[in-house]
Amino acid sequence: MSKYRNNLPQMSSKKFLTDSGLETTLVFHDEIDLPHFAAFKLLTTTEGRSTITEYLRRHAKIAAAHGVGFILESPTWRSNPDWAAKLGYSATELDVINRDAISIMRPIRDEYETDQTPFVMSGQIGPRDDGYNPEAFMTSKEAKAYHSAQIKSFEAAGADMVTALTMTYAEEAIGIVKASQDVGIPVAISFTVETDGLLPSTQSLHDAITQVDSETDGYAAYFMINCAHPDHFEKMLEGDGTWKNRILGVRANASRCSHAELDEAEELDDGNPKELGSDYSRLAAHLPNLRVYGGCCGTDHRHIEAIASACL
Repeated sequence: MSKYRNNLPQMSSKKFLTDSGLETTLVFHDEIDLPHFAAFKLLTTTEGRSTITEYLRRHAKIAAAHGVGFILESPTWRSNPDWAAKLGYSATELDVINRDAISIMRPIRDEYETDQTPFVMSGQIGPRDDGYNPEAFMTSKEAKAYHSAQIKSFEAAGADMVTALTMTYAEEAIGIVKASQDVGIPVAISFTVETDGLLPSTQSLHDAITQVDSETDGYAAYFMINCAHPDHFEKMLEGDGTWKNRILGVRANASRCSHAELDEAEELDDGNPKELGSDYSRLAAHLPNLRVYGGCCGTDHRHIEAIASACL
């Protein structure tokens, strides 16, 4: 087992930053054509690899400056079989890309990590279907079989953990947890919610987290919330409840728009970084174990800096 797994967020009370909205940064700031939001395709060119590493380095510098840990997330939210096939990649090519996505992060960890600022390499997993409006739902058994190959690629490449972002229903999350358990790699599950605070499947955060833990013997290292503005889910976190102790991370959107509105947007809504930092401070009052702070759609390194300044 990698010694770096002793540095994972659930292992101590240390705070961690992670990155922001990679795909929206690439499309709207860097003006890069990104079919299907598939950032992993940049790993196949020298210029693309440089763009990814510089993006990660910008965020790593913020963590180092604030004296906190950092979770390096691979640019692999879309590198699963269905999305890769739409771009013409075979299963063999996808395995190479997923392994390479971990390897490319190692020099950044070597450059910035200290004993006080641990760096963790995470293999990022995205949903099989649309992260905003899923049309096909898998059973947990189907999800386990579907996501196993990517998880095995991450483990073989030396990832410290895997993180499943923008999960829209519990069964897919359960399958990912079980596939990770088979491989023996820690896994974090991050659900997204609509403006009403419910998952796209209409399940509540409480019920989704409880179901995943119940059907996997609590194997998930922790849970997160991503791809929604704090205004959309803060009300769901009010009041007592030990289930909230399982939420260690938030990667919120900069925009208050709904998923449907964001899907149709032709211009980036990057909100107000300072205001988002204040929103995170408020969330921390509801989440006693909040340790991982990052961003999602519309956010960039400015938002991460603001969040770090407000919370860390």
